[in-house]
Amino acid sequence: MTQAEILRNRKLGEKVTAALRRRHFEAYYCETVQEAREKALSLIPEGDTVAWGGSETLNETGIMAELRSGRYHTIDRDRARDAQERTQLMRESLLADTYITSSNALSEDGQLVNVDGNGNRVAAMIYGPSNVILVIGINKVVKSLEDAWSRARNTAAPINAQRFGLKTPCSGNGSCADCTAADCICAYISTIRISRPAGRIKVVLVGEKLGF
Repeated sequence: MTQAEILRNRKLGEKVTAALRRRHFEAYYCETVQEAREKALSLIPEGDTVAWGGSETLNETGIMAELRSGRYHTIDRDRARDAQERTQLMRESLLADTYITSSNALSEDGQLVNVDGNGNRVAAMIYGPSNVILVIGINKVVKSLEDAWSRARNTAAPINAQRFGLKTPCSGNGSCADCTAADCICAYISTIRISRPAGRIKVVLVGEKLGF
């Protein structure tokens, strides 16, 4: 990354985190993945039970490896023995102390947009865990709320549909068809415009490209 790109990302990060704070989020800007990983992990209180939503960002930052290191009490749906147990663990995640994930899009004025196929991730963000941590790459920041909706449906959703092998129009052609397919990854779409209670949702914005 060039010095000009670092400076641009820093200025944008400062603008967006200020907007998030006006909306009662706790917000931080970290220039590097290492800084972001350390910051996100520092926001997990000792003794908390931790759960997460599927996120390539958490893998890329090394946060998932840390959470599975044995130093944390976790609810890990990927260790389920079958589909029924996996569903049960996803439900239990809604009552975890800390929930950590990423977001599909973040507008410059501090609004978060997410699409889900099952709804477990957006449900946990909105209500349940008392501590929610979102780690977001600068590539997910867009100008407006309308742009955030577009990014979530036309960029993040098709890539994730392809990644999971879903049978949806966007998996086949790379863009949203506003489908009602059984595998639709946009069954639940949410906009989070304010954190309530104040500070419940914490955003760690990273000055690097992460996730989809």
